[in-house]
Amino acid sequence: MKYLKLVIQIANKYQEPLIAELFDMGFDGFEQRDDQIITYVQKENFGISDRERIDMLLAAYPDGGFIESEEVVADQNWNQQWEETIKAQTVGSFFIKPTWSQESVPQDKILLEIDPKMSFGTGYHETTRLILKLLPDVIADNDFAIDAGTGTGILSIAAIKLGARHAFAFDIDEWSISNTKENILLNEVGESIAVEEGSSEVLSQKSKADVVIANIERNTIIELFPDLDAALKKGGMMVLSGLLEKDKSSIVSILGDKYQIVDIPQENEWIAIQAKKGIQ
Repeated sequence: MKYLKLVIQIANKYQEPLIAELFDMGFDGFEQRDDQIITYVQKENFGISDRERIDMLLAAYPDGGFIESEEVVADQNWNQQWEETIKAQTVGSFFIKPTWSQESVPQDKILLEIDPKMSFGTGYHETTRLILKLLPDVIADNDFAIDAGTGTGILSIAAIKLGARHAFAFDIDEWSISNTKENILLNEVGESIAVEEGSSEVLSQKSKADVVIANIERNTIIELFPDLDAALKKGGMMVLSGLLEKDKSSIVSILGDKYQIVDIPQENEWIAIQAKKGIQ
């Protein structure tokens, strides 16, 4: 089988969102470098319209663009190559590592063992890190947390390891649900996290949550917000990310007077918003 190898110029901080888009287009493997993504797709599945779609995606990122493309024969495990780029790292109170890492867990850190399978939520992206750093001050013992757009399940798993009683994670992508279930088992929290494929309609029969977490993106948050708000207890905490600094005013606007802004941490141009729902 013949593949096309594409080399894409893009800053490291933008790579995870683009990888998620490319994965949905059928790309089979990724190698991340400081300012490049090297990725592969079956030649027969890649046409002019796909190239145009990638050009449109890259137009949203500063200085993004193609460097080269070439035809190759499938004689490598592209996924294995991509996995080798995922390294262990410390994020706030957590130590995140894939199963293939041999690094020891620092004594004062909480282990999150995450095999990302090219899902968003490896802990490398600013939005994931921002929420992970907020969670120790958000999650209380015996909380029930909802994780909207769970990706790898990393935020649900983190909530349980911080003392939450139960978490409910959902995502519209089948690969995300499968990956989340795998990571839940890796972290031995299977009895504490329920996972379901779908969008916010899956929340209608759920109990009210103490914490709602949504690491998605601006337009989806705005679309899902009525359901997310309905799923959160009065006095509960809403934690939102997947947001750029320029999105702050629109998200603060939908939170309205019902919510009190607690914190808006920022890393590069990405932000998270922590807000408490009023009791009135």
